[in-house]
Amino acid sequence: MLAYDYPLLGALWTMFVFFLWIVWFFVLFRVIADIFRSHDLSGWGKAAWLIFVIVLPFLGVFAYVVARGSAMSRHEVEAAEARRQAFDSYVRDAAGGGGSADQLAKLADLRERGVIDETEFAREKAKILA
Repeated sequence: MLAYDYPLLGALWTMFVFFLWIVWFFVLFRVIADIFRSHDLSGWGKAAWLIFVIVLPFLGVFAYVVARGSAMSRHEVEAAEARRQAFDSYVRDAAGGGGSADQLAKLADLRERGVIDETEFAREKAKILA
């Protein structure tokens, strides 16, 4: 082979083959993960796809990507949207001082300054603690 007559070409060829193997394992694990997280597949469907991917990996992965590629992308979009909503909710809670201890402290400060009376304080405190 020509690549082994020149050491640099041999090293490049080896790196290329190594890169393809890494990409192959990445795609294989993505397909297996998508099989497990698919809510639109039944248990038997998941088992059949998993056996197909394990027994005939190249053909199984190729068939899964062709048959369910759009579902794979839809699952990724749904997961990203769920992560974004969870992050937005966390930021809103953290930035708004939405903790009950903070709200009680603000309420006590309003009572001390005379803005609200004792009955309003008790009513709002009950709302916060409920």
